[in-house]
Amino acid sequence: MKGRVLIVAGSDSGGGAGIQADIKAVTALDGFAATAITALTAQNTEGVHGVVAIDPAFIAQQMEVVLTDIGADAVKTGMLHSAEVIATVAATLARHAPDVPLVVDPVMVAKGGHRLLLSEAEAALRDTLLPMAALVTPNLPEAEVLAGFPVREESDMRRAAEHLIGLGAQAVLLKGGHLEGDTIVDLLLQRDGSLERFEDRRIASRHTHGTGCTLASAIAAGIAQKMTLVEAVRRARAYVRRAIETAPGLGRGHGPLNHAVTVRS
Repeated sequence: MKGRVLIVAGSDSGGGAGIQADIKAVTALDGFAATAITALTAQNTEGVHGVVAIDPAFIAQQMEVVLTDIGADAVKTGMLHSAEVIATVAATLARHAPDVPLVVDPVMVAKGGHRLLLSEAEAALRDTLLPMAALVTPNLPEAEVLAGFPVREESDMRRAAEHLIGLGAQAVLLKGGHLEGDTIVDLLLQRDGSLERFEDRRIASRHTHGTGCTLASAIAAGIAQKMTLVEAVRRARAYVRRAIETAPGLGRGHGPLNHAVTVRS
């Protein structure tokens, strides 16, 4: 059931998010993960303590050598911290993987509050990468930035998802983890107008570091394995939920998930 996923994102030295979480998630779901690292972070469960950006030309080279040799059945992007990096990634994908489904996780702020996307890069993400996306996976704060209006309840989520479809994305999974209450609702809206609503009981846990990275990569693995988008999202959500429930309890802050769990397709 292998599917090749190229992940273009930043690393997390603590192993809970970023490239490290992406590789673990794709591997746990029986896919093959390749990477192009966009930035190095000094990071643990308490926050991001330092960031070293990778030269955009070297990001492009990492992508090119993978795509022209190993290939990819899906591409997932995470931390793309500058407009120049976003432009480079978009151009490289257009050149070497124009027909490969792209999952865009619009990483903007780390769990501890550290900003991971420069403000001038928000427009580049919205205008350049979103129109290339087979799926974009914003949480509520990210959706607010991309859509340009508050997203505070489920009706706002539907409107924001429609707005992002209008910007060019083929599908939007709008994650409702920031909503108040004991129930989490995610909405999957596709360009054909079909809407899937996913609802789960909230898990009371501080061990949720890397959930966004993990979910997007798990979905990308499903897409690479030729699952339908709904099937890929459903399996990925089950995987992340199980990974939170069995988290190893590490660190003093927002702890990592248990990426080694397995779920049935």
